[in-house]
Amino acid sequence: MGKPFDLTPTLVPEVRTPYRRISPPIPHPDSIPTLERLRRYEPRSMSGQPPIVWHRAEGIQVHDAYGNMWLDWSSGVLVTNAGHAHPKILAAIRDQCERGLLHSYCFPSEVRSALAQRLVELAPDPITKCFLLTTGSEATECCLKLARTWGRRVGGDRKIGIVAFLQGFHGRTMGAQQMGPLGEGHRWIVNLDPDIHRIPFPDGYRVTDTSFEGFLRALREQGIEPETVAGVMVETYQGAGPDFLPVQYAVELRSWCDRYGALLIFDEVQAGFGRCGTFWGFEHYGIIPDLIACGKGISSSLPISAVLGRSDVMDLYPPGSMTSTHSGNPVCCRAALAGIEAILEEGLVENAARMEAILLPGLRAIQDRRAGVIGCVHGKGLVAGLQIVSPGTTDPDPDLAHAIVEECFRAGLMLFAPVGVGGACVKIAPPLCISEDAVRDGLDALQGAIERAILCG
Repeated sequence: MGKPFDLTPTLVPEVRTPYRRISPPIPHPDSIPTLERLRRYEPRSMSGQPPIVWHRAEGIQVHDAYGNMWLDWSSGVLVTNAGHAHPKILAAIRDQCERGLLHSYCFPSEVRSALAQRLVELAPDPITKCFLLTTGSEATECCLKLARTWGRRVGGDRKIGIVAFLQGFHGRTMGAQQMGPLGEGHRWIVNLDPDIHRIPFPDGYRVTDTSFEGFLRALREQGIEPETVAGVMVETYQGAGPDFLPVQYAVELRSWCDRYGALLIFDEVQAGFGRCGTFWGFEHYGIIPDLIACGKGISSSLPISAVLGRSDVMDLYPPGSMTSTHSGNPVCCRAALAGIEAILEEGLVENAARMEAILLPGLRAIQDRRAGVIGCVHGKGLVAGLQIVSPGTTDPDPDLAHAIVEECFRAGLMLFAPVGVGGACVKIAPPLCISEDAVRDGLDALQGAIERAILCG
């Protein structure tokens, strides 16, 4: 799934707007040695990235070393919620480095305690504990481990089942991938765990039954006994869409987990820290999970993640048996504290909600013009996606999606490679500090890119 981007410098129209600046050719010829070196020394999987060599980034814009400037609609893959190189985050990182404490492994530090406390304060009751990690995959796999430990504690050795959802994504490590994408494009991944079950996600587009009966029917069809389920792992929104649960479905799922003693786990790695126009994405459902996996936007910069949960679940493991080499790295913790405060103090959660009213209608207007190839537009806050399909079907068209992303970066709009079903979802996720004018400028660029991609196809 996915394919490499062409490294050939291409003559494109010059672009000059307040938010985008492109002088052809793209990519710049002087960047080709760097790109070729990456192709030579990195694995093939890394070639599916737009061939723009980032030099610096500030706020909502990314620059190369040759005078080109892109409006960033990627947030570095949903990381820079507070904006690139936010001054408060830079200052916090510099200060921590100057203090001379760059690493402490699992030895205590003041900054680790401050971040753990802050995250718990921001979480709803009864979430009272925080475990800091490095990546989203670490966080989701930790949730998997805790759920199974909890299941055996309360229900015996058979209660180890994990229910997850088809087309979900919980990370790239093996356990995370077994809870996530095992369809076409991941044929080489063998699910060796018969107690990890995947059922259809009620996206309302390719899965039209959005009732909770669909959940119950899937369990029956797979012969899953509810009493053997230790946890249900669900992305707050499936990154493949982004697709959100129907609210009533989420409410009934919470009740089902309570009835059968299963933990409800929300993967907030993409959805948290204001991305959906609420601080936590699951606030849209009006329910509270037992465990929360966090990452990406937690620091708007450096690698750090967390698991938040109830004390009776988080305290299952004895001292020294649940640690991580870079847990609570002091520099990353300082970045996270500064990033969280920037999001809150600058009203970026509220801004994401306001910009939704500009972004989503603009995307749907583009869909109306090209309804044959844009199957649906889903989103909330400042995350959205266009499902690119073969005309008149729901069949993904990855080649056209790839071409759209390519035309976008040639026009000064930065997107990451297509994701989702068949690699045909064009994902949109600007930093939460974006303005209305910048959103409209990006919509103009996207519209033109789609037209050119269709014409050239």
